[in-house]
Amino acid sequence: MNYLSHIGKYFLMLGQVFRRPQRGRVFKEALFREIDELGLKSLGIIMFISFFIGGVIALQTALNIESPFIPQYLIGFATKRSIILEFAPTFCSIILAGKVGSYITSSIGTMRVTEQIDALEVMGINSINHLVFPKVLATVFFYPFLIVLSMFLGILGGWVAGVTSGIFSHVDFLYGVQLQFDPFLIKYALVKTLVFAFLIATVPSYHGYYVKGGSIAVGKASTQSVVWTIILIVIANYFLTQMLLT
Repeated sequence: MNYLSHIGKYFLMLGQVFRRPQRGRVFKEALFREIDELGLKSLGIIMFISFFIGGVIALQTALNIESPFIPQYLIGFATKRSIILEFAPTFCSIILAGKVGSYITSSIGTMRVTEQIDALEVMGINSINHLVFPKVLATVFFYPFLIVLSMFLGILGGWVAGVTSGIFSHVDFLYGVQLQFDPFLIKYALVKTLVFAFLIATVPSYHGYYVKGGSIAVGKASTQSVVWTIILIVIANYFLTQMLLT
């Protein structure tokens, strides 16, 4: 029953989030600030992890192909599919859920326990829309760019692994990357990204907005928000895969 009440409060919060912003100039400033905090400051970790994970996937694929009858271009093909289908949209979103989700919960939760949210409501401002809506737009519009960049860098990392290690031919790797390219897989990954971005913005916001207590409660809420966001991403990934690929 407690879970049902949380779900009800979550959807009630969403109803307040998508109301029209009251002040255009203030909303634009908040939106650009959230793009910087939630998007641009996540570029470094996504670029770093994507490049090296792409190299690791390529090397592991090459080292597990023992039969000389299996062509080397399948290394590039398998690396491309692994990165586009799962690593870039799903695992990068899980990484962002930890980094961004804890930030969102702690920032909104701190405003709640210090009564800054109460002050906004006294001034007649829709506090949920003011705090959450810019975060939703920033993640939904910017995260697809991050995921496409992750795809490119992951495949580049695999190619560099072939050049530097000599375990497989980087020419065959590029041929495998180009082999049977299906644009629908990119669309599938971006659809998943949009759903995951929405969860990353709203679930931590819910935990931060309704936190009760002091700084310790904010810390616990940050941990809970990350855990629940990751759980929902994994569940959503399962159902989206069933709906879009079967």
